[in-house]
Amino acid sequence: MQTQRKCWLTFESGRQNEPCLWKMTRKYPDVMFDIRQASVQKDIGIMAVLFTGPEADVDAALAYLVELGVKVDPVEGGSLVAG
Repeated sequence: MQTQRKCWLTFESGRQNEPCLWKMTRKYPDVMFDIRQASVQKDIGIMAVLFTGPEADVDAALAYLVELGVKVDPVEGGSLVAG
């Protein structure tokens, strides 16, 4: 069953310079992501991302990002930036 998860990803402590999403896609190739909004500074990166794929894979991919040191928070209500 396909699912969608809207999340805020926060990259700190140098994680904003690592290819975390690329690593995620290598491990979970059936999970697609769509970056809807992003802001990357010297010390922090924040992204609004829509993840789509099989429910178990999306859940595992988000857990993997957490393992990599990325803070993952669901977008509460509403929708991500249109576009």
